[in-house]
Amino acid sequence: MDVVERQEAIVALAMVKGRVLVEELVAHFRVTPQTIRKDLNDICAGGRLKRIHGGAVYPSGLENMQYEARRLIAAEEKEAIGRAAARLIPNNASLFINIGTTTEAVSHALLDHRDLMIITNNINVANRMRVYPHFEVAIAGGIVRPSDGGVVGEAAVDFIRQFKVDFAVIGASAIDEDGALLDFDYREVKVAQAIIANARHVVLVSDSTKFDRTAPVRIAHLSQVNSFITDRCTRPAIRQICRDSGVALIETIET
Repeated sequence: MDVVERQEAIVALAMVKGRVLVEELVAHFRVTPQTIRKDLNDICAGGRLKRIHGGAVYPSGLENMQYEARRLIAAEEKEAIGRAAARLIPNNASLFINIGTTTEAVSHALLDHRDLMIITNNINVANRMRVYPHFEVAIAGGIVRPSDGGVVGEAAVDFIRQFKVDFAVIGASAIDEDGALLDFDYREVKVAQAIIANARHVVLVSDSTKFDRTAPVRIAHLSQVNSFITDRCTRPAIRQICRDSGVALIETIET
C-alpha cells in the first residue's frame, strides 16, 4: 500500500469510527508511529480530518452524523460509560432517559435492575425496555424524528413536565471548553432542558470525542448536572468546572 492509498484508508476509517488513534493505525497498517503521524499531519493539513492528542477525528462541523454511524463511534467506551451510569441508579428508582447512542448504552446496562420507572423520548430505549415486566415504561408523545427515533416538540416537553424523577440520564452532541453542553436540534434541546429541570440527580453521559465536536444549540451548562461520566477527560478546563461546581466526574479509563 502506497502513501496515498494508506491515507485514503485512514480517512475512510475515521469516517466510520469518528476518530482514529496513532497506536491503532500503527497496528492496522504495520508501519511506524512516525509514518502514521506524518500521514495524519498531511491529511489534517488538507482539512479532511482534525488533529487531536494521539490521533485525529472526522470533522463534523455543524452537520450531525447519521445515527447508525454514531453507534460505532467509541462503542466500547459507551458500553463502559453505560455500566458506570447504571451503578449510580438503584432499584426502585424513577428516571428520564433521553435521545442518544450513549444514553441507549445506559438503558442496556440497566436491564438487570428491578422495579424501575423509565420515562423517555427515545423510541429505541422504550422498545428495548418495554418487554421486561419489572419495568414500567412511559414514552413521550410528539414528533418522531425518522433519523433516530427521538420524540421531540412541545407535546414531548409538556409530557416530561408532568414528572419529578429521581434521576435523569442525558447526553450531548458536543461539550465546549467553557462547559456548554450543545446539540443540533433546538426541539430536542427543549426536551432535554425539561428533563434537567424535573430530575433530582442529573447524570451526563458522553464519550471524550464530544470534546472535539461542535454544535449550534445550547442545552445547558456542565455546572447544572450532578454527575458527569466519560471515558477520559483530558481537558483541564472541564475538570476545573467540575471541581468548582461540585460535579462528580467519573472516568471509566484512568488518565
